Amino acid sequence: VLGSKSLKSFCITWIVVCIALCVILLCQLLLRNQDQSTVMERSNNSLDMIEMSGFICGYISCVFYLGSRFPQLYKNFRRKSTEGTSYLLFALAMMGNCTYGLSLVLKMPTTESFRALYFIHHLPWLIGSFGVLFLDGFVS
Repeated sequence: VLGSKSLKSFCITWIVVCIALCVILLCQLLLRNQDQSTVMERSNNSLDMIEMSGFICGYISCVFYLGSRFPQLYKNFRRKSTEGTSYLLFALAMMGNCTYGLSLVLKMPTTESFRALYFIHHLPWLIGSFGVLFLDGFVS
């Protein structure tokens, strides 16, 4: 019972944090659009803040996306069984993560100088898709 209460509190906290992040990002995007519509030059700081917010959201998403597989792995390990696991769900998730990760890799620029920047900018999503694909292999 204690575990379920702390899990419920954690989920509620996480939902509140996600809503707050979405509101902050929406406000930043609206301010950025407002700056562009008034033809005022925006400072590099506002661009950096928006870009940094995207990276933060990407890495938070990556951590929780990867973390979502550990409860199932732990449950399977404790029970020494995969009974009750929906293999279709995991098969479709694996296909989705594989195609998403491949789409990021296939869109990589051919120019060597842009490739490193592209890789760094898409790293949280690459880790999320291929990392979960790796963990789903263990669940399967």
